[in-house]
Amino acid sequence: MNLAENDKKYFLNLKRGFEGEVMFDLLTEKLQCDCLILNDLLLKVNNTTFQIDTLIIKDKLHVFEVKNYNSDYYFEDDKFYSKSGNEILNPLDQLKRAESLFHQLLLKHGFHFPTEAKVVFINPEFTLYQAPKNKPIIYPTQLNSFLGNFDSTPSKLNSKHKQLAELLVSLHITKSPFTQVPIYNYDQLKKGNTCKVCNSFFITAEGKKLVCDDCGCQEDLESAVLRSVKELKLLFPMKKITTNLVYEWCIVIESRTKISKILKKHLDAKGYGQWTYYE
Repeated sequence: MNLAENDKKYFLNLKRGFEGEVMFDLLTEKLQCDCLILNDLLLKVNNTTFQIDTLIIKDKLHVFEVKNYNSDYYFEDDKFYSKSGNEILNPLDQLKRAESLFHQLLLKHGFHFPTEAKVVFINPEFTLYQAPKNKPIIYPTQLNSFLGNFDSTPSKLNSKHKQLAELLVSLHITKSPFTQVPIYNYDQLKKGNTCKVCNSFFITAEGKKLVCDDCGCQEDLESAVLRSVKELKLLFPMKKITTNLVYEWCIVIESRTKISKILKKHLDAKGYGQWTYYE
């Protein structure tokens, strides 16, 4: 469907933020020091929900707020501005809030580890004019040297560190209360298999494979059908998965019989005859 301008902007911001977190995750995965890494934690303390992009449990507890800004900004009077002069949310305020709530959570559960928190600007195209020198910020040009020094600093985890990691994983909220999904219905959505790599709708069915006309990616018919089932379950959890529904959703797969066989092979059939559905 075509997104409204505000929804599109919101989506692109989420996407850019997620990509920035993944970029930082790929860097921290290379660390050789004795540490535990927890990514994308969503936690609650005293009825207040907060997020930690990356937490590294080492000699201290290292909290990282990752930002994937990719343009020019400037810092003035403890505020961040875009190059057009618009004030943006201050990442340092976000970091301070997360660190404060995390500290409350630790005390609540009887942990007293020292904590250090930093904002990481991950995108190499980010520039901050009038950048402050005394703020907990890691700029793109500092990232490699920071992680190198971080990795070379000796550390030794103990059972308390591991208990904390297990606790945080158990407290992690899997369904975010902040999720904003635009209103949609089945009839207004474009139907058709999409490429698993480039998301193109230009797909051709060739025997037991689907071929993307844009990037050339090939996918087994069975895999493509099951992926479509996952899409339907995500978008319409109240709809029953039937052969006709999947057939209508896929479009390019011309054989209902093939779809039915795949559903019977991988899902549990309920009902009988024309009332058969799958779970």
